[in-house]
Amino acid sequence: EMQLVQSGGGLVQAGESLTLSCAASGFSFDEFAIGWFRQAPGKQREAVSCLSYSNDYPDYAQSVKGRFTASKDNAKTTVVLQIRNPKPDPTALYYCALGCSEAPAAASGVWGQGTQVTVSS
Repeated sequence: EMQLVQSGGGLVQAGESLTLSCAASGFSFDEFAIGWFRQAPGKQREAVSCLSYSNDYPDYAQSVKGRFTASKDNAKTTVVLQIRNPKPDPTALYYCALGCSEAPAAASGVWGQGTQVTVSS
């Protein structure tokens, strides 16, 4: 069974950084693109980062570019999202998923359980 298990998250203040992890079970990230998404209360879920299976150069939403960094470990079983200078970001639930936009990720049906990131000013 393919699963994604998330860890990390919590409270982060302006000027600080926070790291989220997403570990694969039952497959390797060598085969799939991995997206990071977030959903703030009362808002639609939005894609913030995409890490393709074919290269190590992630894409980012404009709103997070320069502050978020997505990467894979050498074993290709864990992807990490580092959040820096989070002041512009909403408090939100962050998810990793197989697929880099809503439709492919929904079609894959493989999502992490979500982790809360609370931004405090």
